[in-house]
Amino acid sequence: MELSLTKKEKELFIKLARSEIEKHLGINETEISEEDLKPYPIFFEQKYGSFVTLHNSGNLRGCIGYIQPITTLHRQIRLCAKAAAFEDPRFYPLTKEEYPLIDIEISLLSPIEKVENLDEIKVGRDGLIVQHSIFQGLLLPQVATENNWDKEEFLSHTCLKAGLPSDCWKRNDVIIKKFSAYVFDEKELKGE
Repeated sequence: MELSLTKKEKELFIKLARSEIEKHLGINETEISEEDLKPYPIFFEQKYGSFVTLHNSGNLRGCIGYIQPITTLHRQIRLCAKAAAFEDPRFYPLTKEEYPLIDIEISLLSPIEKVENLDEIKVGRDGLIVQHSIFQGLLLPQVATENNWDKEEFLSHTCLKAGLPSDCWKRNDVIIKKFSAYVFDEKELKGE
């Protein structure tokens, strides 16, 4: 994915996510306004899907996003952060006590492409979407590398995420799509 962000832009993305979570927890430690973002055009562009992922001690704590842009990027990041913290059905809503323990990761997504040949998929670069009928599953590119999966394992886990059999990716009536992501997190910015 051809995208490059400055350290300041990355910090502003993280601050956006934190300020939205804090707002819903009734904490006001991080202030950021549209005025703060005006010098940075990326926040007002609409060409990226995005995900906000929360971790607590290295463990997934919430992850919600949009595979296609739905609004300006600064609003979209706010929506993703709130949803990751309070609406991910896999987790109970984030509490004030847990909030200081979370780390935030941001993923900005390239446009989605249909996979015509499995050789097009590169683990570590591509995220996957598997679709069949009303079922759809998505895994971000970093999920495969974090779990040391090869291509077949990545495809299988994406099928499982869709609620489909793990080998459904071998069927002709299953649609496989890919995308890349520009990923950064708080630990990277803090030099950890």
